[in-house]
Amino acid sequence: MADSFDADVVIIGAGVIGLACGRALARARRDVIILEAEDQIAMHTSSRNSEVIHAGLYYAKGSLKARHCVEGRRMLYAYLDAHGVTVKRCGKLVVGIGDESAGLAGIIERAEANGVEDLRLLDGAAVRKIEPALSAQVTGAIQSPVSGIFDSHAYFLALQGELEDAGGAIAFGTPLISGAVETGHVRLETAGATPATIRARTVINAAGHHAIRIAAAIEGPHTAHLPAPHYVKGSYFTIQGHTPFSRLIYPMPTTSSLGLHLTIDLAGRGKLGPDAEWLPDEARPPFDYQVDPARAKLFHAEVSRFWPGLTLERLSPDYAGVRPKLVAKGAPSGDFRIEGHETHGSAGLINLLGIESPGLTSSLSIADHVAELAG
Repeated sequence: MADSFDADVVIIGAGVIGLACGRALARARRDVIILEAEDQIAMHTSSRNSEVIHAGLYYAKGSLKARHCVEGRRMLYAYLDAHGVTVKRCGKLVVGIGDESAGLAGIIERAEANGVEDLRLLDGAAVRKIEPALSAQVTGAIQSPVSGIFDSHAYFLALQGELEDAGGAIAFGTPLISGAVETGHVRLETAGATPATIRARTVINAAGHHAIRIAAAIEGPHTAHLPAPHYVKGSYFTIQGHTPFSRLIYPMPTTSSLGLHLTIDLAGRGKLGPDAEWLPDEARPPFDYQVDPARAKLFHAEVSRFWPGLTLERLSPDYAGVRPKLVAKGAPSGDFRIEGHETHGSAGLINLLGIESPGLTSSLSIADHVAELAG
């Protein structure tokens, strides 16, 4: 027989967004339980990315991505420093090849409107002076010194520690099956080793890949306005041997991603990715995270445009992740959807949908936003 109990705040998903929201609410003296279907924290989108701290260059003025990336990046650097988490403020170059450089000024204008600091527009000679391995075809670049990389797994553990120190808890192996918005609470039905019926004052759906499915499984007015889910797989390759760059190197962004870029991780390894492989419309989690070695040719072709010294033989398959999208292939990149009662009409439920890049950078700012919605 299932247990039955009342709860204050129930968060669905112990990825970085769920952990950050749980920490914020537990520190605000709310009683917090996070339901996690897996047996560990941050198993999917949160841990399958580039570990980049984004400056906030690309997002539309007034968008949630723009607001939370810039605010979240400042909060994240302060948090990492305060908690002794390894971080490298290496900076970033967005490079234009040939006529692409004409678009760099527009990116700077949009970024500065979002509050991004210290940007510089460099010509080809100036950018090769600081990164000599770049191609002669690179005709300009944006230099962003506030971009960086960090130990995201240590960050997740720090969030979990603060959540638990403040009295919050994570119930692992506890998938949500169904639920309903009812008078005065949201009822949740869970499975796992100890099935339960939970009547929660506030439910925060931070389920990542599963967020739209979870929202649909909870009956209420919000279900009339749910988008269709779309997913983009991004693979990564490591670079064998020395990588002659000290900064992150990004190409011009596309509608589906920030471009197949180069990073130097905290261990000093060169890494390329992610690419953007749109999955079929019917694709649903769990996903296949295997990296197809044949994609190395695509990676080499893309990256050799700005780094001609790279040879195909130096690329080795590494790992992959999947980004949840709210728009179909070819559409302009969508915004985060962070929706409470005032937006969707379901009292006590907050849905976080389409939290892709820059969700990791934005996590602390998103958490503060959710805490405000949760009252």
